[in-house]
Amino acid sequence: MTNSETIALTDYITACEQNIVSDMGGEKVMLSVRNGNYYNLGTVGGRIWDFLGSPVSVEQVIGDLLLEYDVTREECEQHVISFLEHLRKEGLILVHQKNSLSAHT
Repeated sequence: MTNSETIALTDYITACEQNIVSDMGGEKVMLSVRNGNYYNLGTVGGRIWDFLGSPVSVEQVIGDLLLEYDVTREECEQHVISFLEHLRKEGLILVHQKNSLSAHT
């Protein structure tokens, strides 16, 4: 998948290993060792980050968040995909299409 393609619900996401993540006051903050930048993921972003320890589909992340938060599916999808696209742009996550995932593991 190239960086110019939009992340799809069927794509699988994993966190890059070059990140140091810590909890601070109920929010997750991260240092990217690769680019030297700090990120405040916030509460919901931190919860999304928790799902990325192993390959997980975008659909699964959205489904889990819908169980935890009072939000419409459409709004959740929009925010999750936007958040994941930002993480990808910053080089913090890897995005795999389902059929290519087995080739990388």
